[in-house]
Amino acid sequence: MTTTIDLNADMGESFGAWTLGDGVDPQIMPLISSANIAAGFHAGDPTTMVENLRCAAEHGVAVGVHPGFDDLVGFGRRHIHASVEELVNDSLYQLGALRELAAREGLALHHFKLHGALFMHAARDEAFARGLCRALERVAPELPIYCLADTALDRAAREAGLPRVHEFYADRDYDDDGGIVFVRRVDRLDPERVARKVLRACREGVVEAVSGRLVPVGFRSICIHSDTPGALALVQAVRGALDEAGIAIKAP
Repeated sequence: MTTTIDLNADMGESFGAWTLGDGVDPQIMPLISSANIAAGFHAGDPTTMVENLRCAAEHGVAVGVHPGFDDLVGFGRRHIHASVEELVNDSLYQLGALRELAAREGLALHHFKLHGALFMHAARDEAFARGLCRALERVAPELPIYCLADTALDRAAREAGLPRVHEFYADRDYDDDGGIVFVRRVDRLDPERVARKVLRACREGVVEAVSGRLVPVGFRSICIHSDTPGALALVQAVRGALDEAGIAIKAP
């Protein structure tokens, strides 16, 4: 059974005057151990980024960059057909933006985690995964890459000698291969059911797929998306269940 786990959430996913989700980032931040902060391409702007960096620092939460496709209109959940070079450059651009703002606040970045459709693209596309990892090996070799186990990105990071943190998605369904079912819109979920799903994964290392089959999952971090309807209730339920089970919440 897991005794220590990371609880992460995608944060700062608003833009200027527009707020995505329930606008509950300040309430979620104290409940998690690591935050993935949007860096301007799928969501986020410099002031929103700084606000989230400061909130994370106030609560002792580790911060990572959350690069996505250049797709503000589609919130980074639409696939953009672009070359490996362009996608790698876009990812590094976003890393640099958040890293500089974090440095001004006296913070070091803790991890690197792709967003949405770009996350799924890196999980499947060997060329992009290898190109991204080669670039990160040069500019940020110390940053763990948050990813699904045994995907193209996981394998490329391992081959490049980069640290990885495997994730479990509390608010997403799984298929029979242990991969997440990608959706552009998520309905409101039952917090207690999600909490039970997380506890089972931590205790037994399995998750029930959409087919009803139990599939094995290996992970060091649990992700809940802040834009999921009712996200605060989900995080509260999961955090409460983990605390009650004696599972410590700590960034890797």
